[in-house]
Amino acid sequence: MSDSSFLPPVRLSSEAELARDALATPVLSRAVRLARWAGPATRVDAGGGLVDEQLPAAAGELGLGGDDAAALASEAWRVAVDAGLVEILDEEAGTVTAGEELAPLTGGSPHDVLAVWLGALETVLSDASVPDLDDLIAAMDEGGEAGTSALDWDPESGSVFLDGVLGNLYLLTVSEDGPGAAAVPLPALAASVIVPGDMAEPTNDVLEQVSDAMMRLDDQFRTLETVGLVEYQPVDEALMAEADDAEEPAAVDDTDISRYGMVRLTPLGLYGLRARLLEAGIEAPAVGELADKGADALLDGTATFGPRAAQAETEQWLARRESLAAARELLAAARGADPGAPLRRLRCQQALSLVGIEAEPALREVLDDPELGGLARVWLTEHGCAEVPAPSEAMVFWLTVDTLAAQLAAEGNSEELHALVEGLAEQHSGFFAAAWRVDHPATADVLEAMGRIHPDKRIAKEARKAAFKARSQQGG
Repeated sequence: MSDSSFLPPVRLSSEAELARDALATPVLSRAVRLARWAGPATRVDAGGGLVDEQLPAAAGELGLGGDDAAALASEAWRVAVDAGLVEILDEEAGTVTAGEELAPLTGGSPHDVLAVWLGALETVLSDASVPDLDDLIAAMDEGGEAGTSALDWDPESGSVFLDGVLGNLYLLTVSEDGPGAAAVPLPALAASVIVPGDMAEPTNDVLEQVSDAMMRLDDQFRTLETVGLVEYQPVDEALMAEADDAEEPAAVDDTDISRYGMVRLTPLGLYGLRARLLEAGIEAPAVGELADKGADALLDGTATFGPRAAQAETEQWLARRESLAAARELLAAARGADPGAPLRRLRCQQALSLVGIEAEPALREVLDDPELGGLARVWLTEHGCAEVPAPSEAMVFWLTVDTLAAQLAAEGNSEELHALVEGLAEQHSGFFAAAWRVDHPATADVLEAMGRIHPDKRIAKEARKAAFKARSQQGG
């Protein structure tokens, strides 16, 4: 992720719902069953795994059959040990007993269940980063010894690759302009971590790397689906056969992209990846975290949120407060002349749009406030309130500059800002002649931005001249 400090907030399901999902995952449910099955006669090897002689019984306990039954039973046991569901009493004797984490799965809180699931997730992620044993054997060197060097693979790079892919999948899922709950095509996900951002057309070498990554991810996502991290539609087996026969990597057929694999994070997966991000020291906000904090924290905290996330966070904040008191607190927090103040006032205005007419007294109290009087008049007018005093010309211009400064901070060079700038210049022929005199800390910056943004060279020049005058007036 390029800038983890500005990760969009994630909307999480309740811990009770997530705990139910966790207990239903194949990996954890099997691990729990084996932990309860284990007894005085259960024996493990030096590494803590079930001895070979006990794998058939373990597989039978899980109702598993087929060629991979023993492998699945062994994986479930390893998860049980790693997650603390089973405790090895004597490594030499190989005896085991129920671990201290087993009881909370039935008698503990949803948070306790999720803590155990996170332990299981780490084990599965570690396993998913390791190449398939058959691939290792196939890559045996001439000396007859299989090793990671034969595959040009090492544990750290394998883990970093998978973490990068999952990080991009998380970012795509939580971004307001991303697919959200919809599945992401596997080729796009693989390309997101391999194709350089400045590469207009991928080379054959890069396409081959993407193809190899897709095959690796196909195996990894099949594994991660068992722990509930993702829902995955695997790559079409026919495509794999075609890829094996092809001499050069083929371009992806956009007409049926689903054949190349589709993956999406589950609600449990979102919870799990966010927990890992937090563990790594990365700020990964979640909607609802600001609900019990003050209005200053709400307005500052939602400054980098997209519109939908900001509204969802604000709705939760307002739900815990009486409307009139909430409006007064929001207005008090919106004051200020610091660089972040215009965006705070914009978020305040958006929050107040969600408050009913019972907040009217709070808005009337700030009608004479130079920073809040303009937005108060807008709110009162929009709510059909009587006897709203007309704003002075100075207040209108101050509010205009404040709004543009907030839009610049929130969205930068957006289409909405372009339209706003062009509309202002068209509707007010003398705008720049008056705007440079506005006593607002961001006046010069706003006028400079208008000069950059406006497509008409004459008007853009007027804006730049006005910005120069504003700077001179401010002594800068």
